[in-house]
Amino acid sequence: MRCVIARFPFDLIMSEVTHKMDGVAPEPITSAAVGIGGVDYPVKQVGAVITRLDRRDFTEKEMIAALTRLGFTCRPAEAVAPVRPAVIDPWADMQ
Repeated sequence: MRCVIARFPFDLIMSEVTHKMDGVAPEPITSAAVGIGGVDYPVKQVGAVITRLDRRDFTEKEMIAALTRLGFTCRPAEAVAPVRPAVIDPWADMQ
């Protein structure tokens, strides 16, 4: 399938994307992710591997569109609840 990513045309095939990502260690997922071969990868990591472009050259939206058209399932980043620091009462020991 022909995709345009960062103004460059690419002919991508689902099996080739799967083959290129085989054996690549996934980075921590902080934004959108895609499942490839039973492993969840950040969309930008997959884009960098399959296009060999710098991650700053393309958008996450471009990669989500291309990977979805190829048949992969993309999902948004999971909402992580902010961690609240423990409240310490400095006066507790003085009573």
